[in-house]
Amino acid sequence: MNVEYTGRQFDITPAIRKQIQSGLEKIQKILGNFDTHVILSAEKHRHIAEITVTVRNHAPIVGLGEAGDMSAAIGSALDRIDRQAVKYKTKWKSKKQKARKKFDQQFPNDKEVSLAVAVGGSLETAIPVTVHSFPKVVKFTETHIVRSSDSVAYKPLTLEEAVKEAEFRDREVFVFRDLEGKVKVLHRKRDGKMELIEAP
Repeated sequence: MNVEYTGRQFDITPAIRKQIQSGLEKIQKILGNFDTHVILSAEKHRHIAEITVTVRNHAPIVGLGEAGDMSAAIGSALDRIDRQAVKYKTKWKSKKQKARKKFDQQFPNDKEVSLAVAVGGSLETAIPVTVHSFPKVVKFTETHIVRSSDSVAYKPLTLEEAVKEAEFRDREVFVFRDLEGKVKVLHRKRDGKMELIEAP
């Protein structure tokens, strides 16, 4: 949040800055990040505080407060900005919900959208084809890694011993060293056959 201060016939004290800063922090919780320009001016018997908040892609929100002392004028200006910020946020949320409802009506129930097309040179030879699009929500699962010492042989084994050990431990992947000290991996493929992978 960037705050720019301008004092017209008024000295901006640290206490005044602190009051403005704390008020703007409350508004920041509603609007998020924004830029602010504060103009504080004093005339004969009145103090005027004009606070302009500029939110990204939106018209500026202006709060104007007038009182006998500057602290009350700032409080009044911040209250006005607070009310306008709540209105802006509610309007923004309702627009977002309307857009989501419209999207959900076009693509209901997170299902894939499919399109039937006929492919071929003529109507007699045409083949019906269904074209699928991606689902509107892509679900990702986090990778969960667990260290397993059960899939590793600590002593050198022959190939036959390694196969028996992998079968006994009921492992899809089994790492071992052969009698010459080379690292090898046994991998069970989907068809149930064991595949031997030799590390270089």
